[in-house]
Amino acid sequence: MNYIKLKGATIPALGLGTFKLEGDTARKIVGHALATGYRHLDTAQMYRNEEAVGEAIRESGVARSEVFLTTKVLPTNLSREKFMPSVEESLQQLRTDYVDLLLIHWPNAEVPVEEYMAELVKAREMGYARYIGVSNHPTALLDKVLATGAGIITNQVEYHPFLNQDKLYTYLRQHELTLTAYSPIAQGQVLGNETLKSIGSKYGKSEVQVTLRWLMQQDGVLAIPRSAKEKNVEANFNIFDFELTPQEMEQINQLKQANTRLISPSFAPAWDTV
Repeated sequence: MNYIKLKGATIPALGLGTFKLEGDTARKIVGHALATGYRHLDTAQMYRNEEAVGEAIRESGVARSEVFLTTKVLPTNLSREKFMPSVEESLQQLRTDYVDLLLIHWPNAEVPVEEYMAELVKAREMGYARYIGVSNHPTALLDKVLATGAGIITNQVEYHPFLNQDKLYTYLRQHELTLTAYSPIAQGQVLGNETLKSIGSKYGKSEVQVTLRWLMQQDGVLAIPRSAKEKNVEANFNIFDFELTPQEMEQINQLKQANTRLISPSFAPAWDTV
């Protein structure tokens, strides 16, 4: 397992995303992930599965202190009035006193950055979160976030071989922040790609495993692939027994030319262009 150390945090570089996993499915998959060896779990108020994730952790027998647990605040809960009650409800659902990382899920154009960052810092000060960060924030908004002096550790964004995030990645590295990649396998679109397939054949690995390895070998990158299938959860974790060459890393980097963004809802901010 790769770990990233940053500002006092030690984070397993590979985590399990839980988007679209609900109820018994979420509980089963999270439980299987923990049994497989995952120690980094990502959920959100938006996913409506915090209760199931919390149950899976308790049922797993893995100590809460061994799990790096992330949740995210809904954009509709970013105002001063709604923020803290929503975080307290998340902790209640997860049945834990704290999360390891609390993120702003999406910016909200109606709530100033300074207002929601002040609440996020307050949540950390109250012990509700050990670390804080943001998600889906382009560099223009990150400038405002960093100006608050809040001390974030990550920006969770869509990142996979077909999306050019060079501008954002460079910015995050310059500011000693991590990039947490969601939709890291482009929602399955890496399957069938000839470049990834060719590289994988050399190591006996799939296109998905090659993609996750590519992410693991980048400085300051974490990845949170999700799957509703136990065998895929296991396969995604089985990426620490091979290493891509610099030439193979560059071959995969070239796929960014497709520049295909998969997640861009109507309320999304103006994304960085490269």
